[in-house]
Amino acid sequence: MNSDSINISVAKLIPQKAPFVMVDKIIQYSEHEVTSSLTISEANIFTKNKEFTEPGLIEHMAQTVALHTGYKYHLLNKPSPTGYIGSIKAIEILNLPKLNDKLITKASILHEILGFTLVTIDVMLNGVSIATGEMKTVVAN
Repeated sequence: MNSDSINISVAKLIPQKAPFVMVDKIIQYSEHEVTSSLTISEANIFTKNKEFTEPGLIEHMAQTVALHTGYKYHLLNKPSPTGYIGSIKAIEILNLPKLNDKLITKASILHEILGFTLVTIDVMLNGVSIATGEMKTVVAN
């Protein structure tokens, strides 16, 4: 599905609430991938000295994964579940985005079984990868 067919508020897809929301749009969804965006604002709690911080990037990555799960549940007419980061592996942050930069982030699902999801994540800024990593998340029962 492309962005034209996804017209739903991310607030309905993830359990996080303002001011802790680190995604602003779901751009693309498929069974094995999701793409999100985030425009860095001064109001964001992870913006310091006009830069988006490392913890903010990691939370943005995790919430991108949560969007995948939330949208899947939405398609099944079920409420979005709460999930947790099980592990973070091989995170590499090459550059910190600045105020008003727009991040485009793709999470690719490697394995999904019994509520556990293993993903690779790539955060892009102006077509250039600025952060990558692997993450394992788990849906709470």
